[in-house]
Amino acid sequence: MLYDVIIIGSGPAGLAAAIYAQRAELNSLIIEKNPMSGGQIINTYEVDNYPGFPGISGFELAEKFRSHCDGLGAQFVTGDVTKFEIVDGIKKITVDNNEVYEAKTAIISTGAAYRKLGVDGEQQLSGMGVSYCATCDGAFFRNKTTVVVGGGDVAVEDAIFLARLCKKVYVVHRRHEFRAAKSLCNRLLSMENVEIIWDSVVDKIEGSDLVQAVQITNRETQEHRRIETDGVFIAVGNIPNSDVYKGVVELDTAGYIVAGEDCETSIPGVFAAGDIRTKPLKQIITAASDGANAITAVEKYLNNLA
Repeated sequence: MLYDVIIIGSGPAGLAAAIYAQRAELNSLIIEKNPMSGGQIINTYEVDNYPGFPGISGFELAEKFRSHCDGLGAQFVTGDVTKFEIVDGIKKITVDNNEVYEAKTAIISTGAAYRKLGVDGEQQLSGMGVSYCATCDGAFFRNKTTVVVGGGDVAVEDAIFLARLCKKVYVVHRRHEFRAAKSLCNRLLSMENVEIIWDSVVDKIEGSDLVQAVQITNRETQEHRRIETDGVFIAVGNIPNSDVYKGVVELDTAGYIVAGEDCETSIPGVFAAGDIRTKPLKQIITAASDGANAITAVEKYLNNLA
């Protein structure tokens, strides 16, 4: 079968695209890597910044997205995409069971994974005080103590954001100067409730049901220190899930698919939506917006083919 559009990935961008595709009466298929839709949000303990659903769990919000898709009759298959190619304008997508799906257009919405520290306690306490998104989870730590790990723009921006909410913010950076923009650094360094811990790395995150402390080591002196904290915000970068698409569509130096607000990539009929594409703000709401924009661009492309 030749689909009008195949949507790869079932996070907020992919699910929003699926909803808009069904409403546009496009013959569509969603390929999801995991049997549970929702992407990264299913691991989010509580979402407080998605309009209309304050305090909803990420798992519950994902269920609502998927239920909306199912109610409209969206078609899903489970499989990990292993090959993406274009033959005579047709998008051919191979999954790990060697099944091949074909479509006139494709939307890549495979997202990006937060880069992990890989230390004890990180995985166990993820969503229980360990977070990778200050703008998503910072409000839950109002008047509390937090630790930010990292030294780039995102880490410094997160620390500034948290400093406005939290009683105390520690910033742990493995070097002796930030890699962030000078203006951001100056703003952070001027905040009285922020303490910078230079040349240091986190060795362990402590806690049973919730984060209680971090253990750090100074890389220069080998001095060890334990800091009691309510939350740990890790901002050491993201890893886009774009390996399969290298050599097919244009990627930026970090591996994200180059695409603007219309989600159009360098290849006609191939679109990128959500955290996989180059964009300044990666949130549930912007991913869902991308899904809608991508289907609008798909319709335009298909109309030009007709």
